[in-house]
Amino acid sequence: MVKSAGRKTGADRLKRNADSISRRRFAHLAGAIAGVCVAADSEAIAARPATVSLFDGKTLNGWVQLENTVYRVSRYDIADTAIFIGKIAKSADPVSGFVRSAMTESLQNDLSTYSAGAPQASLTLPALVNELNQLLTGPSIYDAARFQDVALRPETKRLLAQKPHGLPLAHLNKLLLEDTYPTALIRNSAAGWVVKDGAIASTGAGRGVVYTAEDYTRYRLTLTMRHVSGNPDHQACFLIFCARPQAGEIPLDVLGGIQFQPPNGGHWDYRPAVNGSGGAKFTTVNKPSFDPHQWSRVEMLVDAGKGTARMAVAQPIGSKSVEVVRFHDPAAGRTGPIALQMHNAGLFDEYKDIFIETDPTDQDLLTTR
Repeated sequence: MVKSAGRKTGADRLKRNADSISRRRFAHLAGAIAGVCVAADSEAIAARPATVSLFDGKTLNGWVQLENTVYRVSRYDIADTAIFIGKIAKSADPVSGFVRSAMTESLQNDLSTYSAGAPQASLTLPALVNELNQLLTGPSIYDAARFQDVALRPETKRLLAQKPHGLPLAHLNKLLLEDTYPTALIRNSAAGWVVKDGAIASTGAGRGVVYTAEDYTRYRLTLTMRHVSGNPDHQACFLIFCARPQAGEIPLDVLGGIQFQPPNGGHWDYRPAVNGSGGAKFTTVNKPSFDPHQWSRVEMLVDAGKGTARMAVAQPIGSKSVEVVRFHDPAAGRTGPIALQMHNAGLFDEYKDIFIETDPTDQDLLTTR
């Protein structure tokens, strides 16, 4: 029997299906093998002689929590800007009068004419926050007559009785301010970080960091991280070249470190003299469009002696990573702790599988190979 040119026999269909299945199976196996190879590379990094784990997956041992909300005010702490500014600018109560008198003349003028819709409004709030923090980190703001009509919570009374100095004094000043303006200022919890499902997780309590108990100079850092949610929102981030706070001193904001925002390469320079995006000190290598809500594997190659850092990211985990951004500024290089950052209240981020290789001999990103 002669087969029609336009028709397929059962045998032809079986052969075609078998070929298709074989191709799909081959592609699946090839992908699986590639994933195993990359995973093996990650395991190889963790197994290198100078590599140690920085997180045991169960506790925060080896980490130190530092919440800015303990001793500073941020714009996110102000529940009602108009009410708060109105009280400081015009209220006749002794505490508001004291706070007002501590402000610069130019800020006093801006506060007295403040209107949310005015062009100057966007500059007034940051200026107010800055001067409030200068007040909080100075001498005690407490005076019995000044606070006689303020209902102090038990925590404030206990700390007041201890006559604190340094950071505890700044914390007391913050509590006194919160007690004075209970509806205008948000009272934040000091517990900013917990261990949840094998990851270091931010609680959304407020701006702050959790940083390593040890200092590092030259190292390869690898970690897995994701941004869960935020209101207001900001990318998950961590910091290098941080300044370790000394006993009793007021720490720099987020330790004055250099910030990286995986997976897509956002960044910031928190050194007090800079406090900006960093400009040409950061170089974008690639512009991926990774999903920040999915887990990413991050590799950092850092040298404080040279002031250099390189970041590579893999998503999904098990894939080959791509270099995303580089940083170079010899003046920024500083031996110090590594910190995970909660940029503001309302952020929920997670970090796990954190390893560090000190003084790596291979000065290249291994996960990009």
